[in-house]
Amino acid sequence: MSQDQDPTPVNAPPARPAAGAPEYVLPLVVRIERAAPPPRTDALQTSARAVLVMLADERSVGDGEWAQAMRDWQDARIRKVVRRARGAEWRRAEALPGITVTGKAAEVRVFPPVPLDGWPKDLARLQVSGTDLDDPEAPVDADPSAPVLWLNPDLEMSAGKAMAQTGHGAQLAWWALPDEERAAWRDAGFPLAVRTADPADWRRLTTSGLPTVRDAGFTEVAPGSCTVVADHPALR
Repeated sequence: MSQDQDPTPVNAPPARPAAGAPEYVLPLVVRIERAAPPPRTDALQTSARAVLVMLADERSVGDGEWAQAMRDWQDARIRKVVRRARGAEWRRAEALPGITVTGKAAEVRVFPPVPLDGWPKDLARLQVSGTDLDDPEAPVDADPSAPVLWLNPDLEMSAGKAMAQTGHGAQLAWWALPDEERAAWRDAGFPLAVRTADPADWRRLTTSGLPTVRDAGFTEVAPGSCTVVADHPALR
């Protein structure tokens, strides 16, 4: 589905890890059963919500059990890896510490960050590529009063790549929001939409000052490509 994502984000915290510190990655696993794969847009929206749920979870902050790993990860590159699972693979993934987030049909499980070379074996064996997703029907227009993660209309990305990128965009919006707006978004269940921007609007979006993800170019797109603009009403 997706290989390591390494964005150069706008509005990211300025801290960087000490030299020699291990590099962390946030694992996400999307459930894709052969007979019933989720729609692409539903999977993208669910992965973005999963990242937000992890960021807001009480175990991820303060003295929580995942807090140190979350700090180590967020102080460096916010790398994310999306893998796919089905059947027994999914059941083994669900048995590991993490959070499952559901959409209309999609299921995504997000795990606390792990060292880049220290994945749990039941996650490390999952496939990164080999399956893509489609939308059986075109998504309806996004509600302009709700957060929208706009995808670059000029880029072709696999579903896994796009899932990681929408996760980045949601995270940058979370970082940019004041505490009261974060709480309101969390309490509402992190509503959001993922849509591909109209080409005529894309330049305006990328120069609007909204949180923007620029990819490091390790996979699929050229270095510096702008992949997602996070359009949260409170940031307009």
